[in-house]
Amino acid sequence: MAARNTATQDNLLAPVTTAVGQEELLLDRAVQQIVAAARADDPDTDVRDLASADLQPGTLAELTSPSLFAERKVVVVRNAQDLAADSIKAVKDYMAAPAEEIILVLLHAGGAKGKGLLDAARKAGAREVPCAKVTKASDRLAFVKAEFRHAGRKATPDACQTLVDAIGSDLRELASACAQLAADVEGTIDDAVVGRYYTGRAEASSFEVADRAVEGRAAEALESLRWALATGVAPVLLTSALAQGVRAIGKLASAPRGMRPGDLARELGMPPWKVDRVRGQLRGWSADGVATALRAVAEADANVKGGSDDAAYALEKAVVTVARAARSR
Repeated sequence: MAARNTATQDNLLAPVTTAVGQEELLLDRAVQQIVAAARADDPDTDVRDLASADLQPGTLAELTSPSLFAERKVVVVRNAQDLAADSIKAVKDYMAAPAEEIILVLLHAGGAKGKGLLDAARKAGAREVPCAKVTKASDRLAFVKAEFRHAGRKATPDACQTLVDAIGSDLRELASACAQLAADVEGTIDDAVVGRYYTGRAEASSFEVADRAVEGRAAEALESLRWALATGVAPVLLTSALAQGVRAIGKLASAPRGMRPGDLARELGMPPWKVDRVRGQLRGWSADGVATALRAVAEADANVKGGSDDAAYALEKAVVTVARAARSR
């Protein structure tokens, strides 16, 4: 939403950009916009994407030093609020006199930690992209409407509200649903269309498949999958449900320990009942298992959207991989 602004090409290619907030989708889009603009201007643009721990004072100097070939470079630093003191000093010094053909992008959570770096960026005139968490239902509704406008599609207000009600607070899932509807549906997207895709039997069937898979119950997941396909559930709904199920496992596994249930639900963007259910599904999962499952679901999603002639086989393969990953610990 905020990352999809009307910035000109020159603004996108500003020497320093800060993307400020904790909404991962918006942070990723801010980076993608800049990279796309840089490569549109120079197809040979080199992109370096670094974690805060990877950016040492010497590393920054090396990445931003002049090149014999004057190549354009985009240097992305994630979680800039976690930079060490000497690295922060190096970044501040650099922002006072940025190099030509270098675009520095700092992703910052926006809290009190590392505020001095943000203040220095603002003082230096850096471009800033707000990427705050979207917590209000009205803002999620506005986000959905903006997604359809960006896709050049007309969606009724009731359709947008139904989609928000069905998907919930996960901005990535909302964006994915908007993209799916825009690609699959001709004409105006109305409440009936959204209901057909995301509520009722289709929703129950697709999420039943996902639940059985993330619980490691391969045989039951396959049985549910075959029934869902036989009753007309769209393959893209099944990959979406699998993706949501695995991502929920990953979110809860990496959440801070000791949080109160209500605070944890807000932190994860899930209703309390879903946190309880996912906690029960978490047993048996490892970090490697989550990574393996996410790759399998992404591959299946690409296959059911045209990458393969056999969507059923692609889905069965993903379900089996997810169920095995659920027993990887």
